[in-house]
Amino acid sequence: MMDEKKVAFYTLGCKLNFSETSTIARNFTNEGFKRVEFEDSADIYVINTCSVTDNADKRFKTIVKQALKKNEDAFLIAVGCYAQLKPEELAAVDGVDLVLGATEKFNVTSYINDLSKNDIGEVHSCEISDADFYVGSYSIGDRTRAFLKVQDGCDYKCTYCTIPLARGISRSDTLENVIHNAKEISSKGIKEIVLTGVNIGDYGKGEFGNKKHEHTFLELVKELDKVDGIHRLRISSIEPNLLKDETIDFVATSNSFVPHFHIPLQSGSDELLKKMKRRYLRKVYTDRVSKIKEVMPNACIGVDVIVGFPGETDELFLETYNYLNDLDISYLHVFTYSERPNTEAVEMEGVVPKKIRAKRSKMLRGLSVKKRRAFYESQLGNTLTVLFESENKEGYINGFTENYVKVKTPWNPDLVNTLHTIKLTEIDSDGLVRFDFVKQSVIV
Repeated sequence: MMDEKKVAFYTLGCKLNFSETSTIARNFTNEGFKRVEFEDSADIYVINTCSVTDNADKRFKTIVKQALKKNEDAFLIAVGCYAQLKPEELAAVDGVDLVLGATEKFNVTSYINDLSKNDIGEVHSCEISDADFYVGSYSIGDRTRAFLKVQDGCDYKCTYCTIPLARGISRSDTLENVIHNAKEISSKGIKEIVLTGVNIGDYGKGEFGNKKHEHTFLELVKELDKVDGIHRLRISSIEPNLLKDETIDFVATSNSFVPHFHIPLQSGSDELLKKMKRRYLRKVYTDRVSKIKEVMPNACIGVDVIVGFPGETDELFLETYNYLNDLDISYLHVFTYSERPNTEAVEMEGVVPKKIRAKRSKMLRGLSVKKRRAFYESQLGNTLTVLFESENKEGYINGFTENYVKVKTPWNPDLVNTLHTIKLTEIDSDGLVRFDFVKQSVIV
């Protein structure tokens, strides 16, 4: 009976969640379930949750309602960070039948006895201290690029963050298994791999179940660069204090790693960085940007920044704004601070009114648009390679260059998941870059 059932998935949050959803989905397929799109009617819906912001929590209820509109009798399962942090709260949401915590989520099918709807969701959630073992994951078949998980958990104690409570201690995949997964991804014809984790610069800690570092992030990068068939390797978010000169130098001359870094800043104020318990001050961040631009002048650098943290006065916000305005970076990911239970920041004085948080967020988002356009303009005339995506967006196909310039050209299905040499020519009214194909542009 069960082997004919249809299952659909929805992922909230980060690249790491996408990699884990894909792994969970493969487990269902191996058990005889048929995977369908979330927009389709399914017997089971699995929602992988996020709890980085208050908005992510609220979105969960919306996704549940959308699933039940497709099939009111569907069996709904919640997994992920929110499911670990607030399992009882999720279980009480109308329509939710099963809630699984940080370790249980990788064995979803073993918790399904039948698909009868429950009056209140059944909870299986470990103590987070039990999440001390590593489960490897990667996404495949969902996108043009694959997200390869290399690390999980975090030992940092940032005062605003619940991720250590949701994912546990820092631990890593073995180097051997990472390389095995990379080769498997490559064999499927996927052109780009994005390395992901909670704190990937901490790679190597807990690789064999202990706290010591068996390998370093630089060793991981060097070994991945040797894998045949991978055209592009991209480093996702990495802490500035863990991004070493040696890694930057290696990326600059590597076979496959692209000149694109995403480095969390969170605040341009040393006073606030100390209150956040970040493990660096502003000078370290400035040094990292300078080093990257020294050896890779065309590198793309993305920045995470939080607005409205307790104690952020107008003066301290402008310190962050002016610092970012002067910094040679390419775009911002702006997060509006939201109070998270069981964090130090909740108890701090100097709460910033939400209207002011929203105003500051809007200012930084505007700065991000300006920074991205300036970066794109600096790339006009350059010859780069583009990897095309799989979606038809209003008659156009989009793609990204190695240094993360987003380009567009009229839709052509033959371009999907192909690499081409192009010359950037002009920025369109919607902010994307137009280009010309260079002769013999196809890259095999």
